[in-house]
Amino acid sequence: MQTKNGYNTYSKKAALSIDSIVEQYGYLVKKIAYHLLARLPDSVDVDDLTQAGMMGLIEAYKRFESTKGASFETYAGIRIRGSMMDEVRKTDWAPRSVRRNGRAVNNAIKELEAKLGRNVSDVEIAAHMEIGVNEYHEIIHSSMSTQLFSYEEMLDSDTNNLESSESEFENSPYSLVEESGFQNELVKEIDNLPEREKLVLSLYYNEELNLKEIGAVLGVSESRVSQIHSQAAMRLRARLSNWRD
Repeated sequence: MQTKNGYNTYSKKAALSIDSIVEQYGYLVKKIAYHLLARLPDSVDVDDLTQAGMMGLIEAYKRFESTKGASFETYAGIRIRGSMMDEVRKTDWAPRSVRRNGRAVNNAIKELEAKLGRNVSDVEIAAHMEIGVNEYHEIIHSSMSTQLFSYEEMLDSDTNNLESSESEFENSPYSLVEESGFQNELVKEIDNLPEREKLVLSLYYNEELNLKEIGAVLGVSESRVSQIHSQAAMRLRARLSNWRD
């Protein structure tokens, strides 16, 4: 009986603690949900993202160890984002045509940049593909929605640092060297992006502004920011395709 009472007391305390965490950090779940939603297809529901994010928050609360150096909010943000990513990964909604068009864009960027030796514009890429600029923008928007998460993970150095500490002994020396080489190459290629694309990535991933806020900073529409973001992402995927295809 004492064991049972003790268990009930513990359960009540744990529930109260979880309730407190959800109340205190619920804003973070919503912030990340709406931040990701701007890069996802219309079929994704914000409530589904939020629910998955709440599960990630609770998981973060259970697993967090302050001795590892990161703040709880930083750690929770990584877990929340990861849970949302897992939720969307469950449904492979993209038709083959979207993936085929995405590969065509990657190939066009690689061919043009190899030929011209510089960053190429959306107008040049569209002309190379023999399509209109508007159609090109539709292709990269649809394609990047399917590729969002590999791209998010490429840019999320905090995730790589924290997760690697948990699985350090599960990786071979070769894979660790390969990952380090990839990260270095990614940093170099981001630095080689056109200035506006680099700025959009910085505002979106480092400052965590949403597309509307970035548009206000740049003096352009939200849809134009989305185009710039997708263009930067496709350019990076084309340049790094030998690493992560």
